[in-house]
Amino acid sequence: MRGITLVKMLGVGVVCCVGGPALVMWVQPDPDELFKKYNPELQKKSLEGREQRLKDHEEFITRLKAYSKDERPVWVVAEEESKRQRQLLIDNKKRQREELERQKQQILEEQKKM
Repeated sequence: MRGITLVKMLGVGVVCCVGGPALVMWVQPDPDELFKKYNPELQKKSLEGREQRLKDHEEFITRLKAYSKDERPVWVVAEEESKRQRQLLIDNKKRQREELERQKQQILEEQKKM
């Protein structure tokens, strides 16, 4: 009885582990096939955005390689980088506000002189 049950379990396991991915590969359409089914507007839009997506992906891979050179986990380095980028954005906005305020003050001073 135990031998038959073991064989059944192994058979079901093989069917699930091999048959599942095989079924997905058989059912999943080819990307070119999907692209041909797009309407012409979507095909045009997809082709226009392809270059940008490839560029973004290349930048992502480059950043990921740079993050992986550090001994710390990649997600920690990525989080620190995102914090640094946010801080740079905040500093730039602050600098722009200060410049705008300085320009406003100059304009007000010029108007007072007149």
